[in-house]
Amino acid sequence: MAIALSSCGASSRPAQSARAPAVEPSISVSIPVPPPAPRTVRTAPSQLVATIDALHRGFAGKAGIAIRAVDEGWTVEAGGRLSLPQQSVSKLWVAITLLDLRDQGKARLDEPILVRPQDLTLFHQPIAMLVKGAGYQTTVGDLLTRALTHSDNTANDRLLTFVGGPTAVRSMIERKRLGDIRFGPGERYLQAKTAGLTWQPSYAVDNGFLIARSRLSPAVRAAALDAYVASPPDGAAPIAIADSLARLARGELLSETSTRILLDTMGASVTGRARLRAALPPGWTIQHKTGTGQDLGARNAGFNDVGLLTAPDGRRYAIAVMVGDTIRPIRERQQLIQSVAAAVASYAGGRN
Repeated sequence: MAIALSSCGASSRPAQSARAPAVEPSISVSIPVPPPAPRTVRTAPSQLVATIDALHRGFAGKAGIAIRAVDEGWTVEAGGRLSLPQQSVSKLWVAITLLDLRDQGKARLDEPILVRPQDLTLFHQPIAMLVKGAGYQTTVGDLLTRALTHSDNTANDRLLTFVGGPTAVRSMIERKRLGDIRFGPGERYLQAKTAGLTWQPSYAVDNGFLIARSRLSPAVRAAALDAYVASPPDGAAPIAIADSLARLARGELLSETSTRILLDTMGASVTGRARLRAALPPGWTIQHKTGTGQDLGARNAGFNDVGLLTAPDGRRYAIAVMVGDTIRPIRERQQLIQSVAAAVASYAGGRN
């Protein structure tokens, strides 16, 4: 293949009598161009595929598993395209929306923010103890840490308001093409409706929500939970979450600094000690987010752990294990999640 290279003139300015040549001289050089390399098709490891399929089939309930090898490119899934309740896994999308605003220069983590009594939500909200009188003055970054490491519902809902509400989060999900991930109306409204209630501010204090829920008939609660499971407002496909985590790890969603902030914060999580983390051998690291839904008797809708697992040699695996509806005890749900992590670690450990 011949490529024409134009000659370059001297960098000094020519004298007055100098004239540009009538025809620009050219030099032809033959450079062999190799044929394009065939695209490598990475096949998922067959033993891992079989193990994940067996784990999924052996679990009594509606569940989904997805594994994306960040550096190797393959994917393993079983029930990975079901839309399953995320519960607090959805806090990830609020965090990414916030850090995306940071990357745009529209938000700062050291920005002051007030958490007021009317911002209180329900269930797990350790920050509520600090909200006295006119409120608790803190920073956006502190709320991010509380939301991700302790799964604080009030910290997350206050951040949700700060970034522009559910519409802003849904816009981010669509703009970044994260796939089949829905974002609900926020903790207070989601949990109230799932129980069969309509949110009232009084539910946020003195166990108001639990008292109101206890007064509902079993039939009302069962019907509300059935409706939630059938079409969860916060539903997501495990494969979409695993893919999003892989893209996050590769730096495709946020700037380098914001990516590191998010992953480091996820790595400091103290929730879910009996889930993915419990099955990792020494030398592995994990950055993850758990999610746990409401119980109705023995029934649970939403028992999850999603995250990035990194082997001692640096290879990374994005994992989403989600239990959408089951009557199996909590120990069996934990064992399913642990077994998926153990299977990935076993594959990585046995790979040459």
